[in-house]
Amino acid sequence: MGVIEKTAAQRRISGPLVWGDMDQQALDDAYDQAKWAANQEQVTGRRPTLSARALKLIAKPERHAYGSSEIEKLDIYSAGNLLHDPKSFPDAPISIFVHGGAWRRGSAKDFAFQAEMFVRAGAHHVVLDFNNVDELKGDLMPMVDQLRRAVTWIYQNAKSFGGDPERIYLIGHSSGAHLGGCVAVTDWSEYGAPANVLKGALLCSGMYDLAPVRLSKRSAYVKFTDAMENALSAKRHIARLNMPVTVAYGTNESPEFMRQAQDFVKAVQAAGKPAELIVADGYNHFEIVETLASPYGILGRAVLRMMELA
Repeated sequence: MGVIEKTAAQRRISGPLVWGDMDQQALDDAYDQAKWAANQEQVTGRRPTLSARALKLIAKPERHAYGSSEIEKLDIYSAGNLLHDPKSFPDAPISIFVHGGAWRRGSAKDFAFQAEMFVRAGAHHVVLDFNNVDELKGDLMPMVDQLRRAVTWIYQNAKSFGGDPERIYLIGHSSGAHLGGCVAVTDWSEYGAPANVLKGALLCSGMYDLAPVRLSKRSAYVKFTDAMENALSAKRHIARLNMPVTVAYGTNESPEFMRQAQDFVKAVQAAGKPAELIVADGYNHFEIVETLASPYGILGRAVLRMMELA
């Protein structure tokens, strides 16, 4: 019988166990993706260049307000709106993207590089802006409310920009996948939208139960409460899930993020609801979201299949 090598996290355990087989340091590292991706700065740093290149081929987005505060706006990249070869796609489906950034960073303009694939495929691509948790003094609840109101605005105004309100799909990455999971289990009667307002969701590299996250160093800037933990743990509200979900992660991510994805999919399937798990071999947390920009990328293929686009 061979010797089983311990992981680095297991070897460094020296204090009391906090979650599973992890002490405080191991748990903190498990929810710090930079510990698992040496090239984080290079990958995130090239987004402006990639976005600038995309905007030489597609039209700049329309900017609309979905709420009253300055940050509550969204960018709409219109289907077929190519600068040199425009095409018409009436009643086009709509993809909505929720960015990540540990709930603290990111803005809609950073993700223009994704839009070209959707525009060429005949879909509108909508990227949301919303407050970060620092601006909200540690409260995640208003962020989720903003996103739910944004989805409602898109549903109610879809026809005004050539979209089909019956074909709206949600995409989220990292903390955006956590927020997206919360949006996916919304009681839409509170927002004036139908229960099936979303027809599918692609959630990548996210967190679906906040119990371990609350115990990690993220509690230094998120003011977790029992109510927040329960309300914003999508895994606990699967009964309200009204759409198929695709959940993805990379094999070079934190093992805890992998576990979160695996457990969420198992829970959805155990509830008798459709869920697919995609494992991206060789990708870390920051690399995997770039594959959303290509029809041949792992996430690109998945979302086009979800939206039934060629």
